[in-house]
Amino acid sequence: MGVTRVLREARRFAAGRAGAGIVGVSGGADSVALLRALRSADVTLVVAHVNHRLRGAESDGDEAFVRELCAGLGLECRVLSADVAALAAGDNLESTARRVRYEFFARVAGAVGAGWVATAHTADDQAETVLHRLIRGTGIQGLRGIAAERPNDAFPGVKDGGRPLVRPLLAVTRADVVTYLNELGQPFRTDSSNADPKFTRNRVRHELLPLLRTFNPEIVGALAHLAEHANEAHDIVIAAAADLLSRAERPPAAGTLILDAATLRSASPGLARAALRLVWEREGWPVSDMTFAAWERAVSVAGGSASACDFPGGVRMRGAGKVVQLTRRA
Repeated sequence: MGVTRVLREARRFAAGRAGAGIVGVSGGADSVALLRALRSADVTLVVAHVNHRLRGAESDGDEAFVRELCAGLGLECRVLSADVAALAAGDNLESTARRVRYEFFARVAGAVGAGWVATAHTADDQAETVLHRLIRGTGIQGLRGIAAERPNDAFPGVKDGGRPLVRPLLAVTRADVVTYLNELGQPFRTDSSNADPKFTRNRVRHELLPLLRTFNPEIVGALAHLAEHANEAHDIVIAAAADLLSRAERPPAAGTLILDAATLRSASPGLARAALRLVWEREGWPVSDMTFAAWERAVSVAGGSASACDFPGGVRMRGAGKVVQLTRRA
């Protein structure tokens, strides 16, 4: 069953994807399975591996394993060794590592002329992501979880020329992956940091999901379906929000964005919030720094119940008679 599902997803992906691609391979089970499956599907591949230098000899062992695996498969392997801890310099280590990976994947794709970048996220990753976001507090946007395909340059700091980031195994469970590798007799590496309980995601994986399986053995599939439905609902909301924004927006003046107040107030608070989020995203303002409370304050200004408010990144929003003005300090 594992072989069938993993290969079926890889072949379905390969059938609709032209040209060569980059596969991010850490050496773990998921990425090794993706590599072997896409290789079996006769996809032209270049492997990209990042040694984050966070686990000493273990990280070096991962790199050596991936190099040897690629040599055995006759595939080109490009490696980046990066001192992620130093690069983080007090910032979030996980987000810094993610940025370094996707920047490297983009550079490799550009260097070899690849048309897409693939990572090995599975249905289990999807379930963990949805739960993690629920714990932290999220809306419908966060419930969408991991996208099956998205622009790689949607990540901060990544410039990728429009090459999509794809997840061919997003419908495959981790159990399917392990079964597939066992039947191939293919070894893989295990990242010891994945068992460290100081990371919330690890506790979600090793404590919360097993508990939820006692309530619903198919909890991974249930959460994956929730993400799919949230994505569909989100698309509907975004289309309506884009229409609202197009009707509300007026020509800017001296660097100030101007929105018609009456048009914003004619919409529901949720739709107005979605339209304002589109403004933040389009202008490149710090969306990730906007909390739920901050968005509520923005809706209050748009709705006329507050006169002005300052937001992260130097963004200021204020009501001025018949219009709402948005500016950002340089």
